[in-house]
Amino acid sequence: MISIEKTAEKILTRAIQVSASDIHIFFRKEGPLIQFRVDNKLVPQETLTLFEAERLIAHLKFLAAMDIGEKRRPQSGAITINLANQVVGLRLSTLPTAHLESLVIRLIPQQNILPLEQLSLFPNTIQKLIALLKHSHGMLIFTGPTGSGKTTTLYSLLHHAHELINRNIITLEDPIENVSEKVLQVQINEKAGITYSVGLKAVLRHDPDVIMVGEIRDSETAKIAVRAALTGHLILTTMHTRDARGAISRLLEFGVSMLEIEQSLIGVTAQRLVELRCVPCKGDCARACQMTVRNKRASVYELLYGKSLAEVLQMLGGKRKTSIDYRQLKDEIGKAVVLGYVDSHEFERLVYHEAKE
Repeated sequence: MISIEKTAEKILTRAIQVSASDIHIFFRKEGPLIQFRVDNKLVPQETLTLFEAERLIAHLKFLAAMDIGEKRRPQSGAITINLANQVVGLRLSTLPTAHLESLVIRLIPQQNILPLEQLSLFPNTIQKLIALLKHSHGMLIFTGPTGSGKTTTLYSLLHHAHELINRNIITLEDPIENVSEKVLQVQINEKAGITYSVGLKAVLRHDPDVIMVGEIRDSETAKIAVRAALTGHLILTTMHTRDARGAISRLLEFGVSMLEIEQSLIGVTAQRLVELRCVPCKGDCARACQMTVRNKRASVYELLYGKSLAEVLQMLGGKRKTSIDYRQLKDEIGKAVVLGYVDSHEFERLVYHEAKE
């Protein structure tokens, strides 16, 4: 009988080899099932016995310093492992369900920082982001759902700022997804009282040029970030909104005045990862290809800055009633489809449902 340690190592190694972003372990009547999320698709792997699944979850919870005896409430934990010649961070989340306890593991490879030129499908977008990065102060917001590549873009921009602009950079992250020796990284720990707002206040006394705030989650953090941007700091941060315009509305909901937004905000992006066409399979990949040759992906950006940003701010502030014409995500993804970089199903997956709302 294979030990539970070997079973866990085998599952984690396979997930790393196929570049899975998440591992799902959940219980069904047919038996506990393991699934990998690969390129935004859930791929079934294997069915375990009830005994094996419970031991596997308990083992992983133990490694992540979670309470293995507590199954009635959600828990979260983290651990860093070295498998398949890679250092990978694991974020574990348990959830009590009708069929015992479910576990989801987010895999965060400690990879090299990607050059900015390799991120965007369209190079002109990166040139615009680099131009915005040269501002001495202001706030740049990145929006998009989980897994859209916001953190990757932020790390690449910070690396560029350090290498070419020579700025002192401090980050506030939860968790720290990519350890770097070139920036000061602060781990958010709410149990210890280090929240984004508390950490941001402390960072401002540490003589930073650029501050990366992992996410603006509340009113206090939003107001401190805006004031920091007004007092000579460049703030890079993220929000979970559907499009670039939504970030401005969210700041207003957090109690930031329109005047402060107009004075501090230099740009907002909305980002999505699109799956590029697979040339060997002529666009329609078989399952075997998905599991052995990971399709390359690239980012597309809706970038709101300059004149377009000023017009949107005027409209949201009630000073302008006519609609604003600027390139949105649907235009960028549509362009990628027309040029043959991605298949039409990517447009339907990322845009179609939004248009129907």
